[in-house]
Amino acid sequence: MAISRRGRRFALSLGLFVLAVPPVFAPARAGDAPTTLEALGERLFFDTNLSKNRSQSCAMCHSPDHGFADPRETAVGRAASLGDDGKTLGDRNAPTAAYARFAPPFGKGGDGRWRGGLFHDGRAADLEAQAGGPPLNRKEMGMRDEAEVVARLKENPDYVTAFRALFGDKTLDDAKAGYAAMTKALAAFERTDIFAPFDSKYDRFLRGEATLTEQEELGRVLFFSTQFTNCSECHRSQRDGTLEREVFTDHRFHNIGTPRNEALRRHNGTPRALRDKGLGDHPAFARDATVEGMIKTPTLRNVAVTGPYMHNGVFADLRTVILFYDKYNAKSAARRINPETGKPWAAPENPRNLSLRELEIGPALSDKRVDALVAFLRTLTDKRYERLLDASAAKAAAQ
Repeated sequence: MAISRRGRRFALSLGLFVLAVPPVFAPARAGDAPTTLEALGERLFFDTNLSKNRSQSCAMCHSPDHGFADPRETAVGRAASLGDDGKTLGDRNAPTAAYARFAPPFGKGGDGRWRGGLFHDGRAADLEAQAGGPPLNRKEMGMRDEAEVVARLKENPDYVTAFRALFGDKTLDDAKAGYAAMTKALAAFERTDIFAPFDSKYDRFLRGEATLTEQEELGRVLFFSTQFTNCSECHRSQRDGTLEREVFTDHRFHNIGTPRNEALRRHNGTPRALRDKGLGDHPAFARDATVEGMIKTPTLRNVAVTGPYMHNGVFADLRTVILFYDKYNAKSAARRINPETGKPWAAPENPRNLSLRELEIGPALSDKRVDALVAFLRTLTDKRYERLLDASAAKAAAQ
């Protein structure tokens, strides 16, 4: 695709050119109308005018400088994103937009199990549907309806020019057509390689361009083992033995017994009886108890720099996540304690449909093996985010 000035600035931060510049996007100049679908999507992705108070853009919850996750601190850390009104928090952690283009459309896979879609409950069938959600969510960008968003688009002469050229002269005259065109442009930008460079240390290792440390190699062997950890049962998309361009998710839905995020729930005043239903919140599954509590498996790409973890941001440290999984197999008293709270692991927020077949496997992990798994997961960090690894580890240790 043709890369705009803003894209070129970001490309520099990817290491595609020899010049070194900060990984930020330069504001576009007035009169510089995008000429490609991807370039238009790029402009829209960073446009705060598409939110009620003109203060929120897609890039604020999906920062390109922070693994396309939300780095902003709130009253509950980074567990949930702050809305356009500057005070409202959602109930779930914003998933990374990196590598999202590889999610298959929502539906049943060949094994008869539900998979794919976007959001933690898969309610958006594809990237276009996902892009259309936040602007109209009152807890996010807060716009009233499609017509209000399209009216904002028409305020910008560059957009008017671009939409006419790319979608037809009358596109912005119809709210639904204009809104659909906007989501197509955003999705086109999110499908570019900027979001999925496949240049982590792990990718470089596969290409013979990097060498894993002894600890990282142990973690790699453990990760792909079906005898000791079973990690790859849920965190692997390719089942034919292919390792290249692996996105580390089966795109399916599982309930792993994640506890409530008490701090987030207290802040939001959520009634204690209310449980996150996961896939059960998908419009297709109203009152279907057989999918309740299941959450879409996230990609592990950039996982070491996109904490906190789980769909509700309940765990701050990646090592805690490994220990949480290990509690299903460990018998020692030490493994019954959440290191972040100093208390026993809390009960699952939603105890229905626990994926015990995937969780209860193999022996308990020694500290050496836990640390090795963390070391391997750190190798899944895109090259441009490797600078964040030490900062992320220090932050987690301080919490």
